[in-house]
Amino acid sequence: MKLVIVLRHPFELWNSPAWLSSRIHADFPTVEAVQHSSYHGIEDDLREAEVVVAWSLRPEQFAMARKLRWIHSPAAAVHQLMFPELVNSDVILTNSSEVHGGVVAEHVLALILALAKRLPQAAHFQLKHVWGQEALWLGRPRPREIDDATLGLVGLGGIGRRVAKSASALGMRVIAVREHPGKEAPEGVQRVFAPAQLDELLSQSDFVVLATPVTRSTTGLMDAARLGKMKSDAYLINVGRGPLVDEIALAQALRDQKIGGAALDVFDEEPLPADSPLWDLENLFITPHTAGITEKLWDRHYAFITENLRRYLDGRPLLGAVDKRQGY
Repeated sequence: MKLVIVLRHPFELWNSPAWLSSRIHADFPTVEAVQHSSYHGIEDDLREAEVVVAWSLRPEQFAMARKLRWIHSPAAAVHQLMFPELVNSDVILTNSSEVHGGVVAEHVLALILALAKRLPQAAHFQLKHVWGQEALWLGRPRPREIDDATLGLVGLGGIGRRVAKSASALGMRVIAVREHPGKEAPEGVQRVFAPAQLDELLSQSDFVVLATPVTRSTTGLMDAARLGKMKSDAYLINVGRGPLVDEIALAQALRDQKIGGAALDVFDEEPLPADSPLWDLENLFITPHTAGITEKLWDRHYAFITENLRRYLDGRPLLGAVDKRQGY
């Protein structure tokens, strides 16, 4: 059986380490693991591939991979693979939301605490050599406690569940929106709303965290109208994908102080252009898509991929299977 790894990204960490294919072959001698650092010249291997590990494939590449049975994405988001030929096929698609859940949840908690304690503003005063105690207190919103604050989660996948568990342990009231609200609520979640009740969640939340996939129904989810449903001192945090937020509407809401502030780790265009007006918004905290960064990343990827490879070879259901019709 041939397994083809093809990952190409300008950011070093997102590319697979050189040891990945040799380690797979050592642990699974019957598997021929081939690793590419570019999509150039992969055609012959694709024609023989039964399993592909890749961020994406173009429809014409998918068409030539006639033996393909399983695609694994090292990302949580798979909207880039939702073309009709793949969606309508019998090829299994898995993602890595469980790999990224814990470390992204830590980043979310760091952002919640940073915003609540106004740490970005304190850092700004430090750069200016200003003792900003009174300014921080008189600013809007004022520094606050997160104990008893309401956290509204949009999405209860691998990231959302880990955020809920940790935030509730810190005393936050956690409410959430998900596609199927009738399911048992995950640990730490006090109430689950249906997507049609999103406005109700927004109106109750002190912090709103976006951790939902990009689909037709979630693209542009946080537009001007939705931002207008948030509390005037509430914060928006996006660790999902950039298209979830209407960035123009958010920038205007922040300029007009319609909400307390925001923290974004993901953007419509990445890297965020140097001339983007988002950089200059004082009540916006920007992290450059670093929520999932950790030295343990590829060890976690390897453990997940190989557990699924064992399951695949044994004919058992795979972890992280994507419902291609739903897009997540």
